Amino acid sequence: MIKKYLCKEFIEEIDRLERSVVELEEQIIELKTQLKMKNEEITTLALENANLKYKLERLERRYNQLVNLLKEMKVPFVIIDEENFEEDQENI
Repeated sequence: MIKKYLCKEFIEEIDRLERSVVELEEQIIELKTQLKMKNEEITTLALENANLKYKLERLERRYNQLVNLLKEMKVPFVIIDEENFEEDQENI
């Protein structure tokens, strides 16, 4: 009788542990999937960032070339710093 009772408890505990292992394995699979998706997102954002940096560098070079061309041509022009323009207007 005691042997049967003890075995029943052990069997139930083993079943519970097996279910826990299955749940943990499923969580691991889900976390691996999430990690893979985040890595893909990071890669995409890194490529986009590199592309935008390249475009910004091209725009800055073109801007500087245009300013230099206008200076060489001695064309009168005014460069306004848009970020500080409003602050400067308030101080006048």
